[in-house]
Amino acid sequence: MLKEQVKTISEEIYEDIRAFRRTMHRHPELSFKEFETQKRIKTYLEKIGITNIKTCAETGLVALIEGKNPGAKTVALRADIDALPIQEENKTEYTSQNAGVMHACGHDVHTSSLLGAATILHRLRDSFEGTIKLVIQPGEEKLPGGASIMIKEGVLQNPDVDAMIGQHVMPLIDAGKVGFRKGLYMASADEIYITIHGKGGHGAHPHMNIDPIAISAQVITALQQIVSRTAKPAIPSVLSIGKIIGLGATNIIPDKVEMEGTFRTFNEEWRMEAHDKIVHVVKTITAAFGATCDVEVRKGYPFLYNNEEKTETAYQAAVDYLGAENVEDLEIWPAGEDFAYYSQEVPSCFYRLGIRNEAKGITSMLHTPTFDIDESALKIGCGLMAYTALRELGA
Repeated sequence: MLKEQVKTISEEIYEDIRAFRRTMHRHPELSFKEFETQKRIKTYLEKIGITNIKTCAETGLVALIEGKNPGAKTVALRADIDALPIQEENKTEYTSQNAGVMHACGHDVHTSSLLGAATILHRLRDSFEGTIKLVIQPGEEKLPGGASIMIKEGVLQNPDVDAMIGQHVMPLIDAGKVGFRKGLYMASADEIYITIHGKGGHGAHPHMNIDPIAISAQVITALQQIVSRTAKPAIPSVLSIGKIIGLGATNIIPDKVEMEGTFRTFNEEWRMEAHDKIVHVVKTITAAFGATCDVEVRKGYPFLYNNEEKTETAYQAAVDYLGAENVEDLEIWPAGEDFAYYSQEVPSCFYRLGIRNEAKGITSMLHTPTFDIDESALKIGCGLMAYTALRELGA
């Protein structure tokens, strides 16, 4: 039975996959600088017998595994390879050796799982018809997103991709389980940059100054009403200002205030409308108090849409592979993810891999210096991805 073969191979290769994950975790590289990571991945693929490998987006790779009838259908499996500018605080035998850089978003898990899935599928290539395309992508954490570059360089063609599958670790789901959601799943993610130029001076004489601190408070309050009072309640939206720099003092009003934030939503028409409203609000309030401003809304990743048919296939594959009690339904998740670019181009499914283990103290969230995983999740990470691909190919 194909499922049992996948599970058996997953067990056989577990130590190799875990070792690769630990090596990758020890040697993280930032977005679009993943040159050594790329070399390690290529070496691993060649070692297991996959030689149809091409470079894409400079530090990315694309490889093919051909079944009995390669032209029948093509399913792409995607992993991202970049790390984050975070200093790791964990004390393990695989702690990052690159100061200030850490795999705090699980991309080492995604890549290791993909290599495991590739190993399984390469061994079982006489058991399916069609082609598996491995999409190993740089720069997920940095605009414009490695996915957008891979697409521009033709990753979805030659052969044309009929379905795409991606997975991402989830610290809120226990190891041994996975989660799915059909339709809208993750938000578009845009960056907001604002500088308010006033006139600094002594805090005891505010009438002689144009106070950018006070103006920034008005701006922040007004921006929140774009979401609470102009967005349709049926369209989830988030607008957060996460950084403010106003270098005054207890008795000094500064000349300027700099702010940065994010806007996220699930509707393209409203997204563009909100961008205009953000700029209008900042400019209008700033002018009303006699100041000037620079405001930019930098367009980021689109929303991520899980194709209903492909996600149902993946969901049922997970139920078959893990049991219904280990497959969860997900709520929308307003974080951004550049897999969304693929989901806008081809029918796709992006699901969550549980990595939490409270008994081991593995509970930290993504993008934190103490993030880690229960490594037993790697068995499911590679096995389920391979099995899902086989089900999508009709094997």
